[in-house]
Amino acid sequence: MNIFVSKSVIVAFERIWTTPNKYLPIIKKFRGVITPDFSVYRDMPLVMQQWNIYRSRAIGHWLQENGVTVIPNIRFGDERTYELSCAGIQKRGTIAVGSHGCIKLLSDRNYFVSGLKYVVDRLEPSTLVVYGAAPDKIFTPYKQKGIEVLQFDSDIMKSRKAVSA
Repeated sequence: MNIFVSKSVIVAFERIWTTPNKYLPIIKKFRGVITPDFSVYRDMPLVMQQWNIYRSRAIGHWLQENGVTVIPNIRFGDERTYELSCAGIQKRGTIAVGSHGCIKLLSDRNYFVSGLKYVVDRLEPSTLVVYGAAPDKIFTPYKQKGIEVLQFDSDIMKSRKAVSA
């Protein structure tokens, strides 16, 4: 099952979209969830990027309606998706971002840094949950603004650490 669990936070993906009622009892065992991180690749047709952002928001809304505490995952591709990625998200709250696959290559990193700046300026989060690497070069400016940055290793990071141990 494609579910990543870290402490009291659960990040869920495709199966929750297709059969949410099946997973609700499992999800309710946790103190909160991060909404699913459906891929938003820059080379995807724009409508597919918008659809994946919508799916994350729709599941988040449904979970909240079912009594689950939700941390919205913010996923963006390029500037065409920045505004939509923030739509409906409460200002000055906790948000989550995934950095895996977004910061290794310079071109990807530039899009990530630009999008993250837009999101932080727009939403003014109090806490930023980062799953994946959280390099100081990218995240220190937000810490200096008083934003709490909480980093959790992604599944891929955990598996690589286990293999190299």
